[in-house]
Amino acid sequence: MSVLTEQIIEALREKAIPEKASFLPKFFKTGPGEYGEGDQFLGVTVPDQRAIAKLFFKEISLEEFAFLVRHPIHEVRLTGLLALVYCYEKTKNELEQKELVDFYLANLDHVNNWDLIDSSSHQILGHFYWKKEKTLFYELADSGHLWRQRAAMISSYFWIKKGEFADALALAVKFKNHPHDLMHKAVGWMLREIGNRDFETEMEFLKKHYQSMPRTALRYAIEKFPEDLRQDVLKGNV
Repeated sequence: MSVLTEQIIEALREKAIPEKASFLPKFFKTGPGEYGEGDQFLGVTVPDQRAIAKLFFKEISLEEFAFLVRHPIHEVRLTGLLALVYCYEKTKNELEQKELVDFYLANLDHVNNWDLIDSSSHQILGHFYWKKEKTLFYELADSGHLWRQRAAMISSYFWIKKGEFADALALAVKFKNHPHDLMHKAVGWMLREIGNRDFETEMEFLKKHYQSMPRTALRYAIEKFPEDLRQDVLKGNV
């Protein structure tokens, strides 16, 4: 542990809320056999983690990022990832961006819960590969690894925000019958984001796939629909 990482962890400990630390293991499913099994928590709010990440990110080396992202405490990992996102966003040189992307991919096994993925993958992977070949994301999709698969799906959020839906829709097809509820939510969320920008594109997808989509994915996808249309979709009247 360097002096800097020690300062970051101490800053997090100072913001720890014991009641939150007791609640979070249940929220993030850390029991035996659950998706967050064995994770540890300090009880720090996300806004406090963002503030700490912003305070320190300019000084953190890749070795220190590795220490943070691999740390057993959840908030230390998330703060490290938030700092990595801030560092990436400030980096305009593509070679330096690629170094951070390669670091992120090399440490993807430690980005091991939905909030960690959702707070970093589209800002880093989605941004970097926006105008590039997307083979990586189909490899992640075929990995059989829940968090890599969620990273693939959530990375598409960046492309969706740019008005490009093709890869997000292709990934949604690959994942629509995934066995895990967290992927159903991710698929539904990205479909909803597409619909927020292009309703017809989302409806075209739903008309083709709604009968085979898990209910969770469908409910997430149509959450913002007018109530009468939402009920029609749920009843299969589309």
